Amino acid sequence: MATTVRRSTLTLPAAPLGPENPLPALLAPRELHAPEAFDEAESTALPPAMARRLAYGHLRTLLPVPRRDGYTRERTPTALDALVIENDRLRATVLPGLGGRLYSLLHKPTGRELLHANPVLQFADFGLAGAWFSGGVEWNPGATGHTTMTCAPMHAARVPAPDGGEMLRLWEWERLRDLPYQVDLWLPDGSDFLYAGVRVRNPHHRTVPLYWWSNTAVPETPGARVLAPAGHAWHFGSHRTVHRVPVPEEPIASEHPADWFYDLADGARPWIAALGADGRGLIQTSTDTLRGRKLFVWGRGRGGRRWQRWLAGDTGDARNGSYLEIQAGLAPTQLEHLPLAAGGAVSWLEAYGPLDTAPDAGTDAVEAHLEAVLPRERVRAAYEAWLPAADTDPDPGDTEDILATGSGWGALEVLRGRYDLPGTPFAPGTMGEQQKPWLELLLAGVFPKAPGDDALPGPALVSPEWRELLETAGTYDGNEWYLDHHLGLAQWDAGDRAQAVRSWERSAARTGSWLPLHCLAAADRADGHHARAAERYLAAVRAQAEGTCPVDVRTALAREAVPALLEAGRPGDAAAVLGALPDDVLARGRFRLLHAQVLAAQGDIAGARAVFDAGFTVDDLREGEDSLHLTWQFLTGGAEPLPEAYDFRMAP
Repeated sequence: MATTVRRSTLTLPAAPLGPENPLPALLAPRELHAPEAFDEAESTALPPAMARRLAYGHLRTLLPVPRRDGYTRERTPTALDALVIENDRLRATVLPGLGGRLYSLLHKPTGRELLHANPVLQFADFGLAGAWFSGGVEWNPGATGHTTMTCAPMHAARVPAPDGGEMLRLWEWERLRDLPYQVDLWLPDGSDFLYAGVRVRNPHHRTVPLYWWSNTAVPETPGARVLAPAGHAWHFGSHRTVHRVPVPEEPIASEHPADWFYDLADGARPWIAALGADGRGLIQTSTDTLRGRKLFVWGRGRGGRRWQRWLAGDTGDARNGSYLEIQAGLAPTQLEHLPLAAGGAVSWLEAYGPLDTAPDAGTDAVEAHLEAVLPRERVRAAYEAWLPAADTDPDPGDTEDILATGSGWGALEVLRGRYDLPGTPFAPGTMGEQQKPWLELLLAGVFPKAPGDDALPGPALVSPEWRELLETAGTYDGNEWYLDHHLGLAQWDAGDRAQAVRSWERSAARTGSWLPLHCLAAADRADGHHARAAERYLAAVRAQAEGTCPVDVRTALAREAVPALLEAGRPGDAAAVLGALPDDVLARGRFRLLHAQVLAAQGDIAGARAVFDAGFTVDDLREGEDSLHLTWQFLTGGAEPLPEAYDFRMAP
């Protein structure tokens, strides 16, 4: 059959993504791979170039991206938009509304699913922006961690492939770094390999930190092995240090979650393969630009197994087994960022396909088999043939070829910067209500009116270019406070914290709004001024209570305020903040946990223990979060083991 790209639907038991968190995300989530994990002795033991990259480009804030923490674990059958790429050998299923995730890669002659195709769509707090889901192949631009694009819609279109067939183009504007990127997927006629051409461009007049990893989830079956062309790896595990070690014979047998970043020799062909006990599995290879290779395992401990059941919905489905991830990135490890020069671009080609070798095949045998079925030169030639096709624009007027629509942020940035980005058209018609206020600032030089008490605050823009526009903007009468609030966000994102606080103090003095008060409180808490943070959180809570704020604001504000009040030794005030929330909010697992912590802080250990004994589920539990087991340890004096239902520990 000829290679085709077509629309389809995929029906899964799916949790609702829920609303965005309305509070500006002044802080980036805690990095499990934070640079402070490396002491001076460890840093000096690293190659100098790696040590520099480890210290470069880490996020100070999540701005301008909002947090996504409004999801639940209540799943219902849901029809998801899907795009299918198919030839006579492979069928690839892509979810354009969820970061362009390659959900499934089916090898038709054998009927084998090559990926871990998750039987449910269940979000969990693993992403930089919160919500994330497991399975398939995830495209990760942005910064260390799971991309903020993982649950975001992407633009998608059918375009000509390099061989004259059909190709699926996915593209978007990544907002953390303000970089446009594209992923082109196609199946050459008769090919057993899916090709993915990837390009990231920097249209700005400044160097920008660059990060990319393609993360592939594959089944972890008994006797599974992962192979890559390296004898050593950089190991990062539960002790949060990085060391170069020999590749173990069975890295999958780790007790706790761990990363192995394979140290490929210069000139080695980059590839990684996951094989079952029968020698069958999936192999991924690429052109040399995508140099890094990694194995991630959940480990065989109770916490890792619990997380996998959590992510797969505890369905009991036959496909609800363990999985591991084989990954490929631009840097040797995921702890690093690279500089992408002004006006620069980086591109490469990846290939994904089946592998069928002897059960005991070693690295040399697997590489020889790969060379026989997909020569290195063929991959390089396919990349060279793809480069001109990467610039081919989809026809915006052809409704048959435009397959999905992403956000309007790229169109706004292209208009502001007058960028020419062949191959990835960000059409003005994709701009909507979120971009409308910023379009007014861009075209009229006037900052828009603030939302009323009954409306959610609008999105922020914080890049140097938008900060300059904010600094010179005019305002409507009485709107100066709202301009100061947004100017403070841009200053905070740039690391100019003192100036940001001055802008928010000026904003707070001009208005009774909770918005600048929240920012001042969050800034104080981040800087360790717990007493002052508590006062300002209480002021923000009182301010929103006096208006007609939506429940989403009240909920998000309480979720931040209660831990801050406990840190300041004010459990009575924390209890009052919780008590003002609606019953349906208090019934959520996160607020049940906060209630138990407040009771414990007030000395009511029995009451707090009763909350745990009654049972609750924290839907938005964060990867690596220790609140459940630390609270339990406090309540029991360490005398009772943590119940399995609450055990998500990823370290000893």
